[in-house]
Amino acid sequence: MVNIAHHRATMSLSVSQVSFEHHRAALGIGESTPRISWRFNGTVSNWWQSAYDIEINRGGHIETYHTKSSDSVLVPWPGEPLESGEEATVRVKSFGRHRHDNTPWSDPVSVEPGLLSPEDWQSAEAIVSDRATEVNSTHRPIYFRKDFSVDEEVLAARLYITALGVYEAHLNGQRVGDLVLAPGWQSYAYRHEYNTYDVTDLLQTGDNAIGVTVGEGWWAGNIGFSGNRNIYGDTLGVLCLLSVTTSNGTKTFIPSDGTWKSSTGPIVASEIYHGEKYDSTQEFEGWDSPGFDATEWLGTHAVDFDKSVLAAPDAPPVRRIEERKLENVFSSASGKTVLDFGQNLVGWLRVRVKGPRGSTITFVHTEVMENGEVATRPLRTAKATDKLILSGEDQEWEPSFTFHGFRYVQVEGWPAETELNADSITAIVVNTDMEPTGFFNCSNPLLNKLHENIIWSMRGNFLSIPTDCPQRDERLGWTGDINAFARTANFIYNTAGFLRGWLKDAYKEQVANNYALPFVIPNILGPSGGAAVWSDAIVSVPWALFQTYGDKGMLLEQYPGAQDWIDRGLPRNEVGLWNRSAFQFGDWLDPKAPADSPGAATTSTSLVADAYLIHSTELLANISSYLSLPKNAAQYARDRERLTRLFQSAWITRNGIVANETQTGLTLPLYFKLFAKPQHYTSATDRLTKIIAKNDYKVGTGFAGTHLLGHALTEYDAADTFYKMLLNEEVPGWLFQVIMNGTTTWERWDSMLPNGSVNPGEMTSFNHYAVGSVGSWMHENIGGLSPAEPGWRRFNVSVKPGGGLTSAEARFLSPYGLVQARWTVEKGQKGGCKEVFKLAVTVPANSEAVVSLPGRPVRGRGDDEVVVGSGVHHFDRCLK
Repeated sequence: MVNIAHHRATMSLSVSQVSFEHHRAALGIGESTPRISWRFNGTVSNWWQSAYDIEINRGGHIETYHTKSSDSVLVPWPGEPLESGEEATVRVKSFGRHRHDNTPWSDPVSVEPGLLSPEDWQSAEAIVSDRATEVNSTHRPIYFRKDFSVDEEVLAARLYITALGVYEAHLNGQRVGDLVLAPGWQSYAYRHEYNTYDVTDLLQTGDNAIGVTVGEGWWAGNIGFSGNRNIYGDTLGVLCLLSVTTSNGTKTFIPSDGTWKSSTGPIVASEIYHGEKYDSTQEFEGWDSPGFDATEWLGTHAVDFDKSVLAAPDAPPVRRIEERKLENVFSSASGKTVLDFGQNLVGWLRVRVKGPRGSTITFVHTEVMENGEVATRPLRTAKATDKLILSGEDQEWEPSFTFHGFRYVQVEGWPAETELNADSITAIVVNTDMEPTGFFNCSNPLLNKLHENIIWSMRGNFLSIPTDCPQRDERLGWTGDINAFARTANFIYNTAGFLRGWLKDAYKEQVANNYALPFVIPNILGPSGGAAVWSDAIVSVPWALFQTYGDKGMLLEQYPGAQDWIDRGLPRNEVGLWNRSAFQFGDWLDPKAPADSPGAATTSTSLVADAYLIHSTELLANISSYLSLPKNAAQYARDRERLTRLFQSAWITRNGIVANETQTGLTLPLYFKLFAKPQHYTSATDRLTKIIAKNDYKVGTGFAGTHLLGHALTEYDAADTFYKMLLNEEVPGWLFQVIMNGTTTWERWDSMLPNGSVNPGEMTSFNHYAVGSVGSWMHENIGGLSPAEPGWRRFNVSVKPGGGLTSAEARFLSPYGLVQARWTVEKGQKGGCKEVFKLAVTVPANSEAVVSLPGRPVRGRGDDEVVVGSGVHHFDRCLK
């Protein structure tokens, strides 16, 4: 007999979010046999997949593939490889363990590779303008255009495009797509991304025109500390191929070649650091439409370009994500007009204005105010200034090829004809368009604000690459920062494709740097010998990604880099620890480091380096095991044991006393398990908590220790100590930044001093995500959620109540579906309890949770740890 109730419950279960590799939108991907994943919607009790069907429709030819497997994440492509530009639609159906447990078919989802080989680009060439280039100055953006005709009805059309610079494409007067700052920043010498657009609806029978504007971007712009420009090239250009399929079955290609025309236009300058100057009086109407008179435009010519480095993106593109309304307009101390958007953000302004033709409005962007004026000193040499020369008519403008980190904007030259208010100026928030996956909320509003600030810092610094800061003359892909923050980042957003692409560049740059991972990726700083924590990112960031997404393919891609760093790149001394003469960042920006010496930490840089060497060696052993390389795993495990003994000899006495008894000096051997005897962990934890208490529960760690401090204390039953640190509102501490009205996390614990002045150090950013690494502790201990095995098929729910919190909720969109933990602490006498801890856990289909429960059973006996399958589960425990 059919269980009707169970059958109805199963029917509420559905397959959702079918994806290919790590792409939500799978147009123009770089794989011909993309792995397929799907999530589940609905809460069904203890549901496990036993098999799945994948239906692939290729041009009307449908094949269905049945596989007996419980896997639903990154399963192999079952059909023949797709060809370049071949579109297929895919549906998925999942079967449970019982006869009536199958889901309905998912909605069909399209997948289409881009151009998979250099030959697929046909005769397309990278072209530049015949205009003479001023090599040692700002590159004025170039406008490219070409007329062409289409004789038949268009059935399908794709535009494949990239730039020597950053581009914006137009067809027949319409903007192509919604990407900005495309193709983003890669290590262009090794991997130069292109984008694919469906432009079918933008073409017409008869005359057509394509136009492309190119700015210098990271390709030829001023990037780095020393005024360097032309890092990758000294001219701006475009490479594109328009592929048009018509009703008569023919395919026509319109490539970039020497028949295109070029010109300069109203964008006079547009630079990453310095901003954009736009002269509306130089606009030419219809330049991107057919029939435009381009007789006075210059020609173009081809330049050498290695098409073998072209690659489809792994990451989502950069887009306009959000608009922020103007919150306040006020006068500075000197009487200048200042706009306040209430949030430190990354992006630019959209301006709607009318004023005298030829008049200029100047916008200066800063993160904070100081002494009543916009604080430009932290920007260092970056001007962060946009200039708009007005047309004399009503106009709407926003910059094309720059971005700023700002909350405040100083405005000069605003015309009297237009009122300066929320209708005339809007802030546009820009970042890589990753899927939000992590959510956190608790009963303490200051902690909620801290978490919101962490998210805003991540958004602002996940713009094409993971940067350190988005506002000053830097904005580089510092490896130490993402090493510290990856565990937090992977919860908040789906970073799988974003970091996978960046890691591909990292490995290429590492090989070119004699196997030592450079300090920044892409590497524009030149050769280096590597450094602990920073270069260790080639091991730890792939490991963190693997924990969240379970992607062995990504792990295998990065395995050679991890090995090369540990086996060949890392400079060692005679016994195999770090070479003592090697440069180290150490516990960077330790709170006691002087403003003018951020690396002068209280913990020995060599101790930090040796500890991280052992940790990276252990991770490499673990990675080898997951990749089914047992000999390598055993060798790295032996290396780890040997190095640990050497570390103990160098840094720990026989009584378990560490050479540097600092917060970081104790955190690292505790978390990395470097002590010789079990009792040493107990005594070291006791000493660490006493050091923290003596420091009035203020933070004493920098980049090397901060992201591990809370996890180490919690592992050794000292979560209450970390709660006191987390909730401390004085400097140095996380909530000090909140109390000081910060809306992002800061580079320094005291980027702003208690008196409201800006830290005098030259490295003073108000938007750095590294100290936001505390987010992982909040997710895992207040929210209670963490993966129990790579990929979240089995996950932990382990709440550590404390800090006076009475409730919290954490949610995570795992590869299997929505994971959720909600808890409250209620007063009452139930079962003799004065405080009852009530927990609700949501487990998605095809996964399970290991629930660790605090306190004791409300009545009778009960397990402190239970394993539950899918569904919603409720638990009550007695805390007091």
